[in-house]
Amino acid sequence: MALAIAGERSGVGKTTITLALLAALARWGKIVQSFKVGPDYIDPLFHAAMTGRPCRNLDPVLTSEEYVRWCFTRHCQGADFAIAEGVMGLFDGVAYSPFVGEKQRGDYASTAHIARLLDIPVLLVIDCSRLSGSVAAIAQGYCTFDPRVKIAGVVLNRVGSDRHQALLERALEPLNLKILGIIRRHDSIVLPERHLGLIPNGELEGFEEIGDRLVELARTCFDWEQLFPLLQVRHKSERVEPFYCPISLDSSVISKLPQQNSVQVKIAVARDRAFNFYYQDNLDLLEAWGAKLVPWSPLNDSKLPKGIQGLYFGGGFPEIFAAQLSDNQNICATVRKAIEAQIPTYAECGGLMYLSQRIVDFNHRSWSMVGALPTDAIMSKRLSLGYRQAQTLQDSPLLSKAETVWGHEFHRSQLTSLSTKPLFTIIQGLTSNNIASNNRVGEGWKTHQVHASYIHLHWGERPQIPQRFLRHCLQFNSIAQVG
Repeated sequence: MALAIAGERSGVGKTTITLALLAALARWGKIVQSFKVGPDYIDPLFHAAMTGRPCRNLDPVLTSEEYVRWCFTRHCQGADFAIAEGVMGLFDGVAYSPFVGEKQRGDYASTAHIARLLDIPVLLVIDCSRLSGSVAAIAQGYCTFDPRVKIAGVVLNRVGSDRHQALLERALEPLNLKILGIIRRHDSIVLPERHLGLIPNGELEGFEEIGDRLVELARTCFDWEQLFPLLQVRHKSERVEPFYCPISLDSSVISKLPQQNSVQVKIAVARDRAFNFYYQDNLDLLEAWGAKLVPWSPLNDSKLPKGIQGLYFGGGFPEIFAAQLSDNQNICATVRKAIEAQIPTYAECGGLMYLSQRIVDFNHRSWSMVGALPTDAIMSKRLSLGYRQAQTLQDSPLLSKAETVWGHEFHRSQLTSLSTKPLFTIIQGLTSNNIASNNRVGEGWKTHQVHASYIHLHWGERPQIPQRFLRHCLQFNSIAQVG
């Protein structure tokens, strides 16, 4: 079994509570596997810092229900405990199933949907800072709204005093609902935020001290006697393939690809404080099909790694580190020359911004970037957020023309100009409980052998994507290799 940590809404403290559980279990020498419901990148960074293991995203829009089941079962193997942090409120999802094309009850891809899909119970986190007796109505509503969702118990968060706690316990007593944790207000455990959510752990000073406080919070505030059985993984005897392979994958395609343990293709992956938004599953797939991933830093390195045949720029916060990125003009010029030499390059969101001519930050300061794309990225208050169904308008190193994919956008920058020959047309977009209009807007860039887009892609359901990218990397002229 495992446990999903859900909130009754956003901002109730479920990330802090999840991190406290993960930190304590890991500190006690347990192997704990974490998961994150939805497309988020930042919470998984914190998870991995606590457990020492990559966090896995569970998102049936970006992948599929079948992939979510496989991913969960596969990565629970070998773990003692498993925790899946939810997204938004328990039942907050999209009101439309992108794969069967029909209206749902509004919770597709929600924490409730994932809990039903995996048949795991839910620990409901309630923010009690402005509640007393009303907590019972909230808890009962969540317990009865969907009988298929098993509420294992509640955590009462932000409890103000002993008297406040007594009022809450008395109100919940008739429900016969287990209280598995009571958390007082802890001003010493604050995870700071900025324009896209939490500030990643790699940028926080004193993060180890925060971890110590989280362990102490978990030790003293949870009912571990009841929690341990709920969190413990019960291993099944069924065999799970090490890598997911949908039925649609043509075996004739596989035969043309680099195989495992074959000659490795060196891919330079930008990994530092400016670029750290990666789905671990994407990286795993590249390695499974013959890639040797070489991490490097656009912030600090003066050269690209030697002998590389491809570039991978994930998302992140280049706008926060724009001055330092701009100061490193040697690497900007080297990247631009590599792109002009036709090295296959994948850049998503923050990576796209880095490849542009300039980033204009929130203070309206302009910083020179790589200059491979004839556009500027300007930070603004406008948030672009949601799932996107997109169709390719031309071939790229990752996709063929007329392919349709689901991805996710989450950014506050806008480009000053769009490509005259965009990479994608946006067919439709999904946001929480809404279906966006079919605006068919052009998006993304295909220039040289660059695939650059604001749309984040999870490759789990589409192993053809990394396979195609590696084929292009294999064809990169060895004479022109850079570094």
